[in-house]
Amino acid sequence: MLFIIILIGVLFVVLGTAKLKLHPFLALLISAFFVGIASGMPLLTVVESINTGFGGLMTSIGLVIIAGTIIGLILEKSGAAYRMAEVVLRIVGPKRPQLAMSLIGYIVSIPVFCDSGFIILSSLQKSLAKRANVTIASMAVALATGLFATHVLVPPTPGPIAAAGNIGAADYLGTVIVIGLLVAIPATFVGYLWSVKVATKIRVPEDEVEALDYEEVIKSFGKMPSTFKAFLPIVLPIVLIGLGSIAALVGDTESTFNTIFKFLGSPTVALFLGVAAAFLLLPEVNETTLTGWIGESLKEAAPILLITGAGGSFGTVIKNAGVGEMLQEMDLGMFASGTLFLLVPFIVAAALKTAQGSSTTALVITSTLVAPMLVTLGIDGAVPLALVVMAIGAGAMTVSHVNDSFFWVITQYSGMEVTQAYKAQTVATLLQGLVTIIITMILWWIFV
Repeated sequence: MLFIIILIGVLFVVLGTAKLKLHPFLALLISAFFVGIASGMPLLTVVESINTGFGGLMTSIGLVIIAGTIIGLILEKSGAAYRMAEVVLRIVGPKRPQLAMSLIGYIVSIPVFCDSGFIILSSLQKSLAKRANVTIASMAVALATGLFATHVLVPPTPGPIAAAGNIGAADYLGTVIVIGLLVAIPATFVGYLWSVKVATKIRVPEDEVEALDYEEVIKSFGKMPSTFKAFLPIVLPIVLIGLGSIAALVGDTESTFNTIFKFLGSPTVALFLGVAAAFLLLPEVNETTLTGWIGESLKEAAPILLITGAGGSFGTVIKNAGVGEMLQEMDLGMFASGTLFLLVPFIVAAALKTAQGSSTTALVITSTLVAPMLVTLGIDGAVPLALVVMAIGAGAMTVSHVNDSFFWVITQYSGMEVTQAYKAQTVATLLQGLVTIIITMILWWIFV
């Protein structure tokens, strides 16, 4: 009966967001109340579980999400994202334009939302398509799939951070970042292959129109920051988190040296030092940048924080309703190795992503649902939990279609028709998800 109640709660979230267009925050909160009350929990315990779940998740990752959003918006508005793109283009060369766009997407989407990343780089990919005499569709798919890979797999993007927090991996963000960067490589590569093998055959009306020259596009953006300043807000937090993770494992963990590195490598401190580095990119230090830009980033972070917190409430209610005891009574022997278990979060996240469109929502809800199973199966530690996040991310890729805002950004800015975008982008995200879950299972088999 408890399983049926939880299933009804999940279905309400999916149908409420997909059909009724209810905001995921309200859908999750309503489901949390429903599961708590219908399962027979004391009414005051339901309220306490919802408050505890929301506050507990905000305590561990709330400030990290805010800092990551601030960094992303400053990179976007200051021209740093363009600078990073220009550096990658110089390294890769004009003869491999789709590969350049895939790599640009891979890097830019670590802090910048994939929708925003595609929009700000749209004119660049069109001018490069003309310069290299390739179709705009192939460049659009290469950029979109590169952006998508790191968007669902690599913190400080909010989705992977929320998933890590929900399954108890907030202290292992360094491991999640490293494994996410590795797993995102084959996901990006399969998107690149699809762009050159399939999307390159798709032509849009804009292919026949003269686009701005690449040099003119760069000049039109104005003075851009230096390469060092552009990359610093991304590289600094990742390096600090990595050093903090190493300090926690080696040497005298109580020494002053280790304590300092663990402090600097804590996700909250590392990301806010990244924010400090991003301030170097501000064209002017005035009310527009210090108040306007930061205020805009906080507005972007607000719905993510609410959805993530509501997901934490939903998860806490499920846990307190007795799902752990229910799972212990079930025969989970087929998942004992863990490798097969990775298919569970993948399938659940893929179903949620396909049904309601948002990758972030799919990551939050799926991680909430599978967290009790991890305890029952004894899945714990940095690498196993990081790979569970990868499995959830793989599902959250599968698939991007008409109920996904990113799908419409791609069609509108590339000129592809819906049928063309299904062939080019939707199938590419299906392949990305399948490749990602296969790579994740292989890594589990090797390291766990």
